[in-house]
Amino acid sequence: MGLPITLSEIAPRISAGAFILNSGLGKRGADEEAAAGMHGFAAGTYPFLKSIPPQQFAQGLATAEIVVGGLLLTPFVPTFVAGATLTAFSGGLLGLYLKTPGMRKPGSLAPTEQGLAIAKDSWLLGIGIGLMTRGLIERRPRVTVKKANKLARKQAKQAAREARRAAT
Repeated sequence: MGLPITLSEIAPRISAGAFILNSGLGKRGADEEAAAGMHGFAAGTYPFLKSIPPQQFAQGLATAEIVVGGLLLTPFVPTFVAGATLTAFSGGLLGLYLKTPGMRKPGSLAPTEQGLAIAKDSWLLGIGIGLMTRGLIERRPRVTVKKANKLARKQAKQAAREARRAAT
């Protein structure tokens, strides 16, 4: 039984997964000031987060990043699942970029100097959508050379039987 990923999926999964996992591991020990900063930035865009204490928010964000990064790095996680998870995660990041004042130049999607750090995360969305697309395409069973040869032999035998029957 093969893994549910192909060689072409390994590089994007490793690059995005390692990046996000490292970010999550770095946030595990966030001090109160760092937690308050992360919380304030996110709660400014997503008001429902205001009710969560900053330290709890930082720990939750760290855990979410570790889970998303680990999921991408785990080869037996199906490609579509990995892509959907990454797309949802990166959608939240891009929501911060699109909704936070001062992140974009007026009337444009182009980032300001302050928005550049978040705008660059658009590559995560691209990888997520690419993985989801690949996962949808690859839902069909893959035909390996070995399977194709076996099927061809079976079809040749069937054709030979039918030819013998027709000759008699």
